[in-house]
Amino acid sequence: MDAEVSAPEHKITLRVHGSPELPALIYLPGVHGDWTLIAGFRQALSTKARFVEITYPRATAWTLTRYAQGIESALLAAGVNGGWLLGESFGSQPAWELIRRTRGGQSSLRYDGLILAGGFVKHPWPWGARFLRAVTAMAPRRLLRVLLAGYATCARFRHRHAPETLADIAQFVANRLHPDDPAAMAQRYTLIIENDLRSVAQEATLPVFQLTGMVDPIVPWPLTAPWLRKHCPTLKDSRIIRLADHNVLATAPTKSATLVLSWMQSV
Repeated sequence: MDAEVSAPEHKITLRVHGSPELPALIYLPGVHGDWTLIAGFRQALSTKARFVEITYPRATAWTLTRYAQGIESALLAAGVNGGWLLGESFGSQPAWELIRRTRGGQSSLRYDGLILAGGFVKHPWPWGARFLRAVTAMAPRRLLRVLLAGYATCARFRHRHAPETLADIAQFVANRLHPDDPAAMAQRYTLIIENDLRSVAQEATLPVFQLTGMVDPIVPWPLTAPWLRKHCPTLKDSRIIRLADHNVLATAPTKSATLVLSWMQSV
């Protein structure tokens, strides 16, 4: 069963794949903010999970709390009362905030665990996020078109093992060329720079897992995995996938899906 819910009051769009009887896996995307790079991973999940995909609004003033509130409202509107959180890169930030709100009694949703995919608690390189924010916010539209054309060309190699993802690259490029998209992405970089979720991770009570690509200059695993092992009491496993990069769910969809499903079944 596939369904799509658009909630105008907070402009979160949510798409659900799979039967309500299956365990829910809630995908929170990175700074790009949508589901255009997740098709290969979704396909690899097959019928073993109820996959819930979220697209963020092109908001330029939302806080992490506002993101969490919007996600909660969209989930409840779709009849999803909880499940596993899959936080990809920036998506790990609203994921930690969702956990904080649930633990603090501010939300009725209940989560079974958190999986970080190229995710983090506090970004290890805030200067890198500042640089990417500046580039995103100030790049001329003509340059943006050139960069996206180059990305689309590289995508043929990066996602060569995921034809489903390749089929969505044109939509990914079109979404990034929306006039409001650069400012929204720049705002997400601001949230990365400003927020520190270490206290939430240190007080975690639900199981946490980490998945990353070996080649990840955006969120380097040598700087994130040791901190989680030392400070997150409920970290259960941390895996590095060879020949995958920061966007590990898209560049290694089958291996990622196999790991994620095994983790969901282990607790």
